[in-house]
Amino acid sequence: MANFEDMLTRDYRLTTAEILYHLPDHPGLLQSFIWQEYDISPRFPVLKNFLDFWTREIDGKLHSVYVASKKIITPAEFGFCDVELTIN
Repeated sequence: MANFEDMLTRDYRLTTAEILYHLPDHPGLLQSFIWQEYDISPRFPVLKNFLDFWTREIDGKLHSVYVASKKIITPAEFGFCDVELTIN
């Protein structure tokens, strides 16, 4: 995982992927696997590396991958007000 500064400057997002794959012993059946990690949108290199690993090392053939991404680390937002109140 990248450090916090990289997450701010390189647009890391919380990425969730639902991976549907064929069961090795029963290819007609699909199984679902949920994967979640911080990744860089829109190319998703971390997810791509995981899917490459899956294709190389895991017996279940990939059927489809659904990806959702949400930016959760953002610079602070400041709001200014026109009134200052003092309470004694």
